[in-house]
Amino acid sequence: MSSTKQDREEKQNPMERLAAFIVDKRKAFYLLYIGLAIFCVFSSGWVEVDDDLTDYLPEETETRQGLTAMDAEFVTFGTNRVMVDNIPYTQAEQLADRLETLEGVKSVEFDDSEDHYRNGAALFSVTYDGEADDQISLDALEQVKETLSGYDVYITGDTGSDDSASLDAEMQVVMFIAVVIILLVLLFTSQTYMEIPVLLLTFGMAALLNKGTNFLFGEISFVSNSVAVVLQLALAIDYAIILCHRYTEEREHLGAREAVITALSKAIPEISGSSLTTLSGLGAMCFMQFRIGYDLGLVLMKSIVLSLLSVFTLMPGLLMSFSSLIDRTHHRNFVPKITAWGRLSVKTRYIVPPIFVVLLIGGFIFSNQCPYVYGMTTLSTYAQNDTQIAQQKVDGTFGGVNTLAVLVPTGDYETEGRLLRELDNMPEVDSVLGLANIEAMDGYVLTDKLTPRQFAELTDLDIEVARLLYSAYAIHQETYGQLVSGVDSYGVPLLDMFLFVYDQMEEGYVTLDDDMTADIEDLHDQLTDAQLQLKGEHYSRLVLQLNLPEESQETFDFLDTLHKVVERYYPEDTLLVGNSTSDYDLSSSFSNDNLLISILTIVFVILVLVFTFQSAGLPVLLILVIQGSVWINFSFPYLMQQNLFFLSYLVVSSIQMGANIDYAIVIANRYMELKQTMRPKEAVVEALNEAFPTIITSGTILAAAGILIGFLSSNPAISSIGVCLGRGTVISIFLVMGVLPQILLLGDIIIEKTAFTLKSRLPVQTHTGSMRVDGHVRGYISGMVDADFKGTVYGTINAAVEADSIRSQGMPELPAGRTDEREEERHETANP
Repeated sequence: MSSTKQDREEKQNPMERLAAFIVDKRKAFYLLYIGLAIFCVFSSGWVEVDDDLTDYLPEETETRQGLTAMDAEFVTFGTNRVMVDNIPYTQAEQLADRLETLEGVKSVEFDDSEDHYRNGAALFSVTYDGEADDQISLDALEQVKETLSGYDVYITGDTGSDDSASLDAEMQVVMFIAVVIILLVLLFTSQTYMEIPVLLLTFGMAALLNKGTNFLFGEISFVSNSVAVVLQLALAIDYAIILCHRYTEEREHLGAREAVITALSKAIPEISGSSLTTLSGLGAMCFMQFRIGYDLGLVLMKSIVLSLLSVFTLMPGLLMSFSSLIDRTHHRNFVPKITAWGRLSVKTRYIVPPIFVVLLIGGFIFSNQCPYVYGMTTLSTYAQNDTQIAQQKVDGTFGGVNTLAVLVPTGDYETEGRLLRELDNMPEVDSVLGLANIEAMDGYVLTDKLTPRQFAELTDLDIEVARLLYSAYAIHQETYGQLVSGVDSYGVPLLDMFLFVYDQMEEGYVTLDDDMTADIEDLHDQLTDAQLQLKGEHYSRLVLQLNLPEESQETFDFLDTLHKVVERYYPEDTLLVGNSTSDYDLSSSFSNDNLLISILTIVFVILVLVFTFQSAGLPVLLILVIQGSVWINFSFPYLMQQNLFFLSYLVVSSIQMGANIDYAIVIANRYMELKQTMRPKEAVVEALNEAFPTIITSGTILAAAGILIGFLSSNPAISSIGVCLGRGTVISIFLVMGVLPQILLLGDIIIEKTAFTLKSRLPVQTHTGSMRVDGHVRGYISGMVDADFKGTVYGTINAAVEADSIRSQGMPELPAGRTDEREEERHETANP
């Protein structure tokens, strides 16, 4: 090693030594990433995806408790509503009979009422032998489709609805188009063609690592699984762009290795600081009561961290390996200068801020009146899958179905019967089903208590045989007092007695005639199904069909009324479960989540900005602009009278504040640096010119990703997030480029007065010729200089310098401390 090179490496700071290690050990990092990539290809298949948003409800909510209880105590058989259009009634009857004979089909409801036949369309309510996800139900559904092939068929319901598969297919299309758009943007904004493959390799690896490590969470939501890759690419690609630009700058006067090392050592602090605001916004989501925020926040935070690692440890080696090709593929800069826009910003500095204040107030008011919804039935999407088309067709012909389950303590059939009768008389209830109102035989319901004589008359049994059965039942139940007092007055629920008789027949203790045996066996299947669905160890389930929409204020008011009615019969331990209750619980938690996320996001971001800029005033100005973009963004649903899914606001407001604030930071950083050697007006113009390529690159990619998701996803939750994110990013770019410069000019005095470290400004002096320099200089000496000088400069100095530090040679000496006209104008502008 030469002494010069050795001396240079000895002078390296710790960050430069780390950068040198990464560059020199690039082949080892290549092998590491290849191994990780192979692992992640396999591990990405280990990730379990949860399609049900209700699973992320807080544990203390009624819906979550009710769903847990139902999963533990009841069987819910899979069902489908199958509509066959353009068919005569007689043919529909024949189809119903054929469907009922299919293996795996438990029952088919169909009659000539308008609930099942209307305007030439037949609606079959098909119930299967298994639950919705059981293979027997899925196989039976396939047989139903085969039987109805050739007809105009629309199928809805919980069985066979594979939203994950359709969503994955849609996201693959989104990803493909997003990559094409990213390529076009990078071709437009890049400085060399070969840096584009480097960027794509870096982020392809980062995306693969993130997807392949999701299994560490055990299970993630379909929201996180579908949008994480696209958002990761959109949120973090500017990290790689920053390193690329740094490398290009350093390569102008350094060798490839030294340029990469220097660029990386400078980029690590800059990129890390930029990522903190994004991580802050995502971190705030993790505090939501609705745990989908925690799930999505963790997955996206992991994606940002892995993107940083890829940029810091993989990309430097790629830049080094491709350095010769990068050098040979330089092209002219396609990004235009926006000097005219900057000058317009200066001229409108007294006009735009007042207009922005009006927009800010209007945005705050309108966004607070945004029509939030908590279910997906009232949402529409630009793209629709087959399931949504079928749902609209069936609901449009026969109306929607709003099912609600009421869980009450089991064991008291009389109280359950009285409650069922009252519920059945409520105008909001179309039908109600429970064990206490299912008819068994001859007008008796399953829970009616029959004496031995009544049971003998019902079943044509000999009275003595009936007494023996009742005596055996009493012994089985250990109610020996009935034997003492006489079994003739012993009343046993019909359901329990039929099941007991069937068990005795199976064991050979009871023999009935062939007809009664057949009736008991047929009835046993129905009773077993009813018991599995409606009677659990701790709860009985009552199933209501409401004639109310799934989500409306009227529905929510009825839920309160229903609670009061049920509590009159069962003062404790009752639960309501259904889509309406889920929406109600989400609406209750939204206000707290909204306030919490807004406060945490702003606090986290302000803390990052305060440490970044060492000022209290500047972060407030930046936050004001981005918060304004959030309010304006969510004014659109109110102004357009379109419902907005509540999750879209919680997710997008966090991402918008955490990620779009970077655009404001870029301009503010440039402005704060440039105004040290320029008038503030000139600094703003130049700051916009320098920041425009970064903002237009990152902003276009994020906006395009959001818009693609919004227009190509058929899932209402995903589509809503995409639309809001795309629109919010465009608004943020517009405000950052069109409002922030004016605010910086007018607020310059606030920025200076609230700085934590007030440094006295050195006077700006201009000298030309041969000069002796001895002191600190910051400014332009045929190029930017910020250093302690001692020597002679030949050329032109326009810089902030210490008094008595410059002495002209061969020309008249300027008085010490003299300032030029630029400095005076700068102070006038800073204090308008």
